[in-house]
Parts: sequence; C-alpha cells; structure tokens
Amino acid sequence: MMIRHYHSEDAAALSDLYRASVMELGRRHYSAAQVAAWLSLTPDPVRLDRLAQDGRLRLVAVDEVEQDSGTTCTQYLGFADLERDGHLHFLYVAPAVAGAGVASTLCTHLERHAAENHLPRLFVEASEAASRLFVTRGFTIIKRNDIDIAGVMIHNYDMEKWL
Repeated sequence: MMIRHYHSEDAAALSDLYRASVMELGRRHYSAAQVAAWLSLTPDPVRLDRLAQDGRLRLVAVDEVEQDSGTTCTQYLGFADLERDGHLHFLYVAPAVAGAGVASTLCTHLERHAAENHLPRLFVEASEAASRLFVTRGFTIIKRNDIDIAGVMIHNYDMEKWL
C-alpha cells in the first residue's frame, strides 16, 4: 500500500469508492433506508475535485497491481481529507480492505500533517463504524447528531482530538 497526494485523475475512482463503501460498510450499522439516504450524498467526480482545490490535504491509499499483460493498474484502497482548520471531511475505504489498517494509516498521515502544521485539534462527524476507529485513535465523542436526509433520519457523532 502506498499513501500519496490526490490527483484530479483520481476523482471518478474516489467517487465510486465512496459509493461502494457506503453501500457495503454502511449497511452493517444503518438500515437500508438510511444507507440509501447516505448514498444520495455521494459526491460526483467534479465536486470531489473542486473540494480538493480549496487547500485541504487529500491523501489516497493505492496499490499498483500488475496485470497479466505486464502493465500495472491502480487499485484504490481509500482516501481521506484534512481541511485547513483541522476538520477531517472524508475517510472512506474500499469494502475489500475494511479492517486491514487502511483507514488507520490514512489517519496517521493526517495527524502527522496536523501536528507539523501546529493545528491544536482535529474534529470529525463520524459514522457509527468510523466512530470506533476514531475512539481507538484518542478522539472523544462530543455528541450524537440525528440528521434528516430527505425525510430519513440517520446519525453520526461529533468527535475531536486535541493534539
């Protein structure tokens, strides 16, 4: 696995990864209606790329896989964003590698970047599944949010970590 900076050419694959992650991993903690509501928020490639241009740090976890033809292709494992104010906006992993340390590795890189840039704290709105990861990384749950997305209630957690 390699962690690298985002490139505009990654946008379509990351939009697909977001969708697959919500569909597969979201259903472990949310109802079908909640997953469908969450999927309605999937950022399209244009929006993903536009967001990456606002000064945030977006990291991408990839593997380069050799094909039978001798060429290599990029396998996207996950991605994460850290905005300039310490907000972790995106943290999504491919369902096939969930639990394999991809999210944790991305977080380690973001936390290192935050410390190097003297950010006092990190904060996130974490899903049910992601909240467990953040707790193990020293984040504290501040409160539960109940959110209405097109008439469907879904929840996440405001969390923070002081550096």
